[in-house]
Amino acid sequence: MDARHFLGLQPTHNPHRWHFPVTPGLSTGGGFLFGGCGLAAAIAALEGTTGRPLVWATAQYLSYAKPGSVVDVDVTIAVSGRNSTQARAVGHVADTEIFTVNAALGSRDLDIDKTFVAPLDVPGPDDCDPRPLRVPGEESIMSRIDLRLASAKAWEDLFGSPAPGGRSALWARIPDMLEPSAAALAILGDYVPFGIGQSLGAFAGGNSLDNTLRVIKIVPTEWVLLDIQVDGIANGFGHGTVRLYAQDGTLMATASQSTIVRFWQGEVPGTEAAAQHTAAAAADAVPTEEPT
Repeated sequence: MDARHFLGLQPTHNPHRWHFPVTPGLSTGGGFLFGGCGLAAAIAALEGTTGRPLVWATAQYLSYAKPGSVVDVDVTIAVSGRNSTQARAVGHVADTEIFTVNAALGSRDLDIDKTFVAPLDVPGPDDCDPRPLRVPGEESIMSRIDLRLASAKAWEDLFGSPAPGGRSALWARIPDMLEPSAAALAILGDYVPFGIGQSLGAFAGGNSLDNTLRVIKIVPTEWVLLDIQVDGIANGFGHGTVRLYAQDGTLMATASQSTIVRFWQGEVPGTEAAAQHTAAAAADAVPTEEPT
């Protein structure tokens, strides 16, 4: 299954317009389109319209799309040159804009293939414990992603055990979509909220305001190592980066995000209690992210 099939993304008679249905399997446990899936759909539409591979894409999340709705994705090509295209994609439900994505696509012949960072030294996925769903049996995007705790705490061990240096790691794969692609990496790159909970040693996460994916080199791999670095949390917002590595250590992409920090246990100063989370998220008018 490729990314388009996974997302249900379909072309229309207009080569610049695509659409996909919002299903529970593309949504968070809170019942809204998962931000990474929105970015993935935009990337697949941009690549499909331009015929060029993604270099980078940045999404700004603006509103909700609930299961049962259909998102139209309109692609605009701003500039198309010999080697690269600058374009944007806008996802909307009727006249409500859900996300805006700006991107560059293309490739060039250049005899340089170097990486200057290294992943955390962790066991392979077969030697790591699985991370179960927070709500067993829940149908959401999380039920379609297989996660292993490479350097991270399980739910029962998380509270009071912050990750040293704000750094954690997961092995991840999407069993329905084992062939890596920019769209697949966009889904897996949406894990800064997970890193926030790990970095604080708390049942916390966040609402993503944005997500930027920068593609370096995509290679065949079953599992992807998500090396998550939370850079800082202040003024109610958290910021971080996810480096996405193939099993052979190839750095395939980086993803960076800013989030509204949320807690899901009791009353925490400056945040919302669990019972208030849904209403608070709606008031902030950004897509809900569960504590991934």
